[in-house]
Amino acid sequence: MSNKKKRINDPVFGFITIPNNFLYKLIQHPFLQRLNRIRQLGLASFVYPGAQHTRLHHSIGAMYLMDEAINNLRFKGHEITQEEANGALSCILLHDVGHGPFSHVLEHTLTNGIHHEELSLALMELLNKELNGELDICISIFKNEYHKKFLHQLVSGQLDVDRLDYLRRDSFFTGVTEGNIGSARIIKMLDLRNDRLVVEAKGIYSIENFLMSRRLMYWQVYLHKTAVAAEKMLIKTLTRAKDLTKRGVKLFASPSLSYFLENEVDQALFKNNTDDVLRHFVNLDDNDIWCALKVWAENEDIVLSKLSYSLINRNLFKIQITNEPLNQKEIEKHINKYKEELGVDENEASFFYSSDVIYTNMYNEEDDSIDILYNDETIKDISEASDMLNIQLLSKKVEKHYFSYLRID
Repeated sequence: MSNKKKRINDPVFGFITIPNNFLYKLIQHPFLQRLNRIRQLGLASFVYPGAQHTRLHHSIGAMYLMDEAINNLRFKGHEITQEEANGALSCILLHDVGHGPFSHVLEHTLTNGIHHEELSLALMELLNKELNGELDICISIFKNEYHKKFLHQLVSGQLDVDRLDYLRRDSFFTGVTEGNIGSARIIKMLDLRNDRLVVEAKGIYSIENFLMSRRLMYWQVYLHKTAVAAEKMLIKTLTRAKDLTKRGVKLFASPSLSYFLENEVDQALFKNNTDDVLRHFVNLDDNDIWCALKVWAENEDIVLSKLSYSLINRNLFKIQITNEPLNQKEIEKHINKYKEELGVDENEASFFYSSDVIYTNMYNEEDDSIDILYNDETIKDISEASDMLNIQLLSKKVEKHYFSYLRID
């Protein structure tokens, strides 16, 4: 293929050259351009105002890192054909097309029991028909069915280019410097043994930094208590809108948002009406939600209007972090206050608070280990190789109980 030498000036990696016309055509496709209207970090901009970057920014950055990784592995003598390279590059470009508005926030609100990866795969298959099978290898890699398994590891694994991009990018746009990992060095240290990715031993310190940075970014950004409170609030708002719609109340919404409010989009509906669901899904982005919230802020329903107005004007849920769930007596105090102050019943009051558990574990050896390669060709898992990290502690499931509520002065 001839190369138009299209370049993108990326604030994180500098000038990114799009490898060829095929990938440029993909980036130009409406499925990818939609990601330019979906924020990478959902509602984290309520905490970090600079976090305005989009899923498209991230996808292009991950494509750049994939290209660097492929070139590095080729330099070390591993055969990766042009078709395989295009498959891996298109796979990482398309891996996020199944995200809905605000990325992960509404994944189980607008849809029920449908993971974003299922939607990504369905959109890849739809696009593959349009492109007459040019995404066959891409889809095979995404499903981990391609015979060169390391290509799937680069897309989805403990040390994939997805994580290598989003940690650096999210660190850059939030200003949380702890997430600024050495992605270039990690990629230079990658090699292959037995069809699996390994990291040369001299890159072990970069891996240690990567794992620690990921842990810090989770608690400082991805699970920041204010961002979590805002997310719970948006989920409650959309849930209320769906409830009202089911009762026959006609709410202002774009046609695609109306489709998800009026229908229970679960696995059964998705399976039986795939084309219909996808047609509305690809027309849905952050703007649909913000436009609806601005109108709903004036709605006669006190629950919907109060929540929508509060989101628009950043009067967010307050949040308490506890070692144990908040006791029922304390919750009842909040319920009674909402009933008294807002004139709502007990069910309506439940929309003004949320009680949940947030948890994460940063490294799971059973999922996909990070293997360190030594000069004598021995390979050790990072948990054995590192003399600094307590991997058992790092891989421990950390739980925090959250109680968030709308404060009424």
